[in-house]
Amino acid sequence: MDELALEAKKGMEKTISNLRTQLSTLRTGRANAMLLDTIQVDYYGDKIPLKDIASITVPEPRQLLIKPYDKNDLKAIVTAINASDIGINPQNEGTLVRLIFPPLTEDRRRELVKVSRKYGEEARVAIRNVRRDYIDYIKDSEDYSDDLKRRIEADIQKVTDDMSVEIENILKAKEQEIMQI
Repeated sequence: MDELALEAKKGMEKTISNLRTQLSTLRTGRANAMLLDTIQVDYYGDKIPLKDIASITVPEPRQLLIKPYDKNDLKAIVTAINASDIGINPQNEGTLVRLIFPPLTEDRRRELVKVSRKYGEEARVAIRNVRRDYIDYIKDSEDYSDDLKRRIEADIQKVTDDMSVEIENILKAKEQEIMQI
């Protein structure tokens, strides 16, 4: 495989990694500590990720426990969770915060599947943009012969197709996880 195709593959793999991160923040039937990765807590005037100032555990399948390293941060953690879009009301228990996840309704599961498909389509577009950028670069370059240009374009297209299949597999797995009761 050509060096340009390998560079394109690296760029596309970053898109896949980003998709996995986005999908991990979607709520499924089980509690998942990654759901809180995007929550920023006001920590002495700065915004700090929640996981940096508290330990997060999953004691039961539908429950998360957040234990701050400093008790004084408890109120800021509760405020940040309430301000987020996860849709769970935190229970302040004095030294820790408990999040109880109610079971998802069928309609909510279908909404989450739509959101995951939207993320998947955004990833596909990003991969096609990487492909387009590299193919445009090859076409505009005078450093390659016509045969070499066609071979590199074929390599880039194969990488693009492989990444599209991987996105589809990731989305199918996430959809099954969301729809599972």
